[in-house]
Amino acid sequence: MINYASREINCKIVYYGPGLGGKTTNLEYIYERVNPTTRGKLISLATETERTLFFDFLPVNLGAIRGFKTRFHLYTVPGQVYYNASRKLILKGVDGVVFVGDSQIERKDANIESMYNLAENLNEHGFDLQKLPFIIQYNKRDLPNVTPLSDLEAAVNPLGVPCFEAVAIHGDGVFDTLKSVSKQVIKNLS
Repeated sequence: MINYASREINCKIVYYGPGLGGKTTNLEYIYERVNPTTRGKLISLATETERTLFFDFLPVNLGAIRGFKTRFHLYTVPGQVYYNASRKLILKGVDGVVFVGDSQIERKDANIESMYNLAENLNEHGFDLQKLPFIIQYNKRDLPNVTPLSDLEAAVNPLGVPCFEAVAIHGDGVFDTLKSVSKQVIKNLS
């Protein structure tokens, strides 16, 4: 979205993936380390179910393009399939997607289901995953029960998009992922 009055280009990046995979942890880590003068508020909404549903909103000002300020709005989707209507709504107007996969062996099926759900929901909005700025982050790489990277790639990344290994709770790979998807979004705008 371009706001000519304020001379801003607003870009929406959505962090998508299975529940408890690290989407919110990514945004919290970024929020804590971004200069407070260039960030907005981090907003979380809780549900009445046993899990907390986060809609994280984080505008980050990352410089100018052709005299326009570039502002990235970072969102997470709820991980639970139960909230698919919310997932679809959050994807509306998306400029880039980060899929945060959970590297634990027992989460393989959840990763595959979530990736399929992402493609399906993007398709409903008229987006093609092959043409949209898209990055995969394999989170929780520090745990003892992780799936080998080659197996994750075969199961979750048939398109061969750029991927990053991460330990979001410690910040490993978090800014590399954000920088990569941001560059893709900016390139896509050109």
